[in-house]
Amino acid sequence: MSEVRTNVGIMSTDTEPSSSEIDDLLDALRRHRGFLRQTLDGLTDQQAGERSTVSALCLGGLIKHVAATEKGWVEFAVHGDQPDPDGLDLGSIDWSNPSPEAMAMVAAREAEFSMVEGDSIERVLATYAQVAAETERTLRGLDLDASHALPVAPWFEPGARWTVRRVAVHIIAETAQHAGHADIIREAIDGAKTMG
Repeated sequence: MSEVRTNVGIMSTDTEPSSSEIDDLLDALRRHRGFLRQTLDGLTDQQAGERSTVSALCLGGLIKHVAATEKGWVEFAVHGDQPDPDGLDLGSIDWSNPSPEAMAMVAAREAEFSMVEGDSIERVLATYAQVAAETERTLRGLDLDASHALPVAPWFEPGARWTVRRVAVHIIAETAQHAGHADIIREAIDGAKTMG
């Protein structure tokens, strides 16, 4: 091992093999997934569905939502924008007077944020683990520079395209944001904190 003396001490000049960009992205995603999953440690199924703050969010529902969102973005990274399975064109919905079909889609999305009959911590975490494994396998096989046009929707910039890299960063951000939400909800249940 060779060393160099610097003004901050002795540093090795041997270089470790650097990780690839996808390794770094997936490592960051794993870390934030761990923070999110940790918020369920030691809780009952009932507590996982508890709304412990003024928010409508609960811990199990947050993990369900993050898993569904991650799965959807990975599908986008592979295939680009796909027609809505219910035949809805999000860009043409009049949100000031949405159709019953649009409202049904909204209700289905809202159900992601709740623990419903048949949900359990075990089932929610198992689904999340399956999604995580598929995400990692899929992203490793994609070109990070490949891009797709974003769907036409009021919340996206018209004509914007996202690379697979941008999708991966978005999944990390979504997971980290909801891990923070989950930490607050867990602390309100029993005082436990992810960090601290």
